[in-house]
Amino acid sequence: MPQSQPEPAHDAIRFLLDGELVELANVDPTRTVLQYLREDKLRLGSKEGCAEGDCGACTVVVAETAAAGGLRLRAINSCIQFLATLDGKMLFTVESLQKPGGELHPVQQALVDCHGSQCGFCTPGFVMSLFALFKNSAAPERREIDAALAGNLCRCTGYRPIITAAERMYGYAANGATRWLDQPNTCNEEPRDEELQMTARLKEIRRSRALRLDSKGRQFYAPRSLDDLAALVLQFPQAVLLAGGTDVGLWVTKQHRQLETIIYTGQVSALKRIARSASYIEIGAAVTVTDAMPVITDEYPELQEVFERFASPPIRNAATLGGNVSNGSPIGDSMPPLLALGATLVLRKGERNREIPLDEFYLGYQEKALEPGEFVESLRLPKRTSDLQLACYKISKRFDQDISAVCVAIALQLDAGKVTDIRIACGGMAAIPKRAEHCEAALRGQEWSEPAISNVLSELDKDFSPISDMRASDQYRRVVCKNLLLRFHAETSGAVVSVYDYGR
Repeated sequence: MPQSQPEPAHDAIRFLLDGELVELANVDPTRTVLQYLREDKLRLGSKEGCAEGDCGACTVVVAETAAAGGLRLRAINSCIQFLATLDGKMLFTVESLQKPGGELHPVQQALVDCHGSQCGFCTPGFVMSLFALFKNSAAPERREIDAALAGNLCRCTGYRPIITAAERMYGYAANGATRWLDQPNTCNEEPRDEELQMTARLKEIRRSRALRLDSKGRQFYAPRSLDDLAALVLQFPQAVLLAGGTDVGLWVTKQHRQLETIIYTGQVSALKRIARSASYIEIGAAVTVTDAMPVITDEYPELQEVFERFASPPIRNAATLGGNVSNGSPIGDSMPPLLALGATLVLRKGERNREIPLDEFYLGYQEKALEPGEFVESLRLPKRTSDLQLACYKISKRFDQDISAVCVAIALQLDAGKVTDIRIACGGMAAIPKRAEHCEAALRGQEWSEPAISNVLSELDKDFSPISDMRASDQYRRVVCKNLLLRFHAETSGAVVSVYDYGR
């Protein structure tokens, strides 16, 4: 077992690259992982295709210690991930898969044999997404393969040979795979020696105190405790709170913004906690969308599709549910279902906590009910009631990895055929994620019938004033929203679907 390394100076990033320790001091807080790989390490396999986490050409795999032992590997987009967030983690790139003598990794050999590459620009990203699948799933079905590749775009090969390679890659490791990297997931087997050694290395470099970087007067803090985080946010109320970086990263790569002070929440273990009480599920603000998804969909299976269509796996692996909610984008896909379900937020300022309904959090475009020095600590999602009926609809130009034109979530409770409560929440219909309060009020106490609903559709025009943009016109959004309410009625009552059109 390697000897434990001494705790380094607190202003050095420390992570493992292919199992070897890397320490970097005086790092620009907004330097991305992709910049480091290409410019500093000359690892040119990872490409910059879009610089916004859409194309997948930059995909790498990050490993952390798993709660059950061994390693947890996940694909992420290196183009928008800040290098400082790798502290205490392990990084794998397409070059990591290389064997002595030039032999290919099973994933790579399968792609070669199945003719899964043409121009090759996107291929390393596909390799790394497939490598993550290879290490996380023992026998993926076609749907799981499609989902794993949803964050990788190919413009010349087409996906059929790549999917065939994904189906065949396990066979290349069946005989003679000696390296841990070349061995696929075997589900319930105990971690192998090589994996245990890497896990031990990660534990050795784990930081006991906050990371602090200072480069040309620009600062980066990564506290490890909730109290330290609260103190830092009070000290620097104008600082940028960084979670997964899937939005903040674009501020740097696309808007070229200079971020003077960054406070990273990803090392605060208390913010990664998921807890259950008799009445609600509490999800810490730093829980990734990937980890939050199964918890939410286990309670509310109707939300499975909208969460599967939430960006792509590399984005979901980095993005946090708390970050998405805190950002409050009018077209963010998590907010409509959370609003419809009556979620609340626990806010922290110094040593004080307060809880507010999510629908009171959004005051205006990019304006939230946060006091200076206050941040989102967790989200509370009510447990399901037996009489609840729920649906969430995402309308976009593509099924996978596309931003909503309209997202509508509806939660309904009936008694003897009458509406006792209904919550209709929409994204893409206003400057904030918003409930249709006029329409809800008009429906309460009414028979749950198509004529009753048709009579109140005009109330939606009081609730929303959508804009026209590249995704949809304002008129289209209004019509779609009304039709989705009619669709929900049809699905919950077994009625024939009526269609609201421009002439009604």
